[in-house]
Amino acid sequence: MSVVDSPATRRPSDPGRSRPNRPGHAAPKRRSRGSGRTPWLLALPALLLIAGLLGYPLVRMVVLSFQNMRLRELISGRTPPWVGFDQYTRVLSDSVFWAVVGRTVAFTFVSVLISVLVGLGIALLMRRVSRGVRLFMVVAMMFVWALPQLVAAQIFRWMTDSDFGVVNYLIDKLPGVDYQNHSWFVNPWQGWSVITTLVVWAGIPFLAITLNAGLTQVPKELLEAATVDGATPWQALRNIILPILKPLIMIVTTLSVIWNFGLFTQAWVLRDGHPEPQFQTLATYSYTQAFGQSRYSLGSAIAVITVLLMLGVMIFYIRQMFRIGEVD
Repeated sequence: MSVVDSPATRRPSDPGRSRPNRPGHAAPKRRSRGSGRTPWLLALPALLLIAGLLGYPLVRMVVLSFQNMRLRELISGRTPPWVGFDQYTRVLSDSVFWAVVGRTVAFTFVSVLISVLVGLGIALLMRRVSRGVRLFMVVAMMFVWALPQLVAAQIFRWMTDSDFGVVNYLIDKLPGVDYQNHSWFVNPWQGWSVITTLVVWAGIPFLAITLNAGLTQVPKELLEAATVDGATPWQALRNIILPILKPLIMIVTTLSVIWNFGLFTQAWVLRDGHPEPQFQTLATYSYTQAFGQSRYSLGSAIAVITVLLMLGVMIFYIRQMFRIGEVD
């Protein structure tokens, strides 16, 4: 015989005893104190390594830009005299520096625009070819991507050589064209076309392979429905594909801006380590001032200004990464 407790005889519920959840109500989740610190603890070794490899040289460069380091102090080991903002005043009041800045920005804009457009075109082409051809394209671009910048620049230097270059040899075969012993770097426009071609050629594999991976996320049903509704390929690209790829395009474009803005190896090798003033970029100009003319503090100031110019682009890139993470 079972005994049913009346409401008056029921004991008050034990505070330590778990209560059953009401239907439709989820149990409250308790977050341990250490769960918020776990990601930071796991990332701590990498953060310390980055701080050691990048943070210390950056701090030393900033400190050096407020000093006047000359060859005398470098050899003797004495502390350079402090000059405050004199190096920055000297750089910012120099018309040559602003010409280099304008040249670097113009090159970055043109090279990134061409790279992204060509990379997107190749990625769209890869979705229309057979699987075997697509695999061949990926392998070929991976070889190009894996080629060191120094080797690629040296190859382009040989190809555009005025005496033995294969480019001049092939162009000279065209009727009515005389390109024998033609120097591509006498004219700045032709010289920059060679440098831009090299940078675009080396950057296309990353862009094409990345955008091709992004195109796999475009639902085929949307494209088929657009085709049934009478949409042209251009309309499907503009209204369906590009909006879906927009976050990825912004990320790869920002990365390309960061890489191309710091152009050094290609211009340095193609000009045999002595780039003329019309082929100077911010990276080569800083190196030339610091080590070519022993103006170490002046070169450090130029490098700090370059970092500050890139800081806005890097902040934009990080914000885009966090936004995509929030959407996911």
